[in-house]
Amino acid sequence: MSIKFGASEIRFIALFENMTGAMVKDCIIDDDNNKVTFVVKQGDMGLAIGKRGSTVSKVQRAVDRGVEVIEYNEDPEQFVRNILSPAELQSVKITTRKSGEKIAAVATDNTNKRIAIGKGGINIERAKVLANRLHDIDNIILK
Repeated sequence: MSIKFGASEIRFIALFENMTGAMVKDCIIDDDNNKVTFVVKQGDMGLAIGKRGSTVSKVQRAVDRGVEVIEYNEDPEQFVRNILSPAELQSVKITTRKSGEKIAAVATDNTNKRIAIGKGGINIERAKVLANRLHDIDNIILK
């Protein structure tokens, strides 16, 4: 699945890559919550964050929004874990239904379920979008 970026996403990706040296695989702009989420290439998380968060703080000041960085992983189960971090997940299992729909079933306790869902469902909705765009996962179900 190819991702089409608008002018705003392209501008934010170029700025982020220039400031951090990290390679961006995806970018989501959330105007409602004044936040930008970047998915960086596996292994580029340290570059993106910087010593004690200094690099990501510079990016936040430059874009005047909250910035979230998620590390990409080729393994869809690990990628779902990365997206839902800092929630501690007991298990992630990817299954394909007879209809062809790919589902990520995530097991966790109630405290971590609240973290994974986020205020007003923001975290789980973002997770569903990223999982679909980067691994063709149609839905994430929390158990």
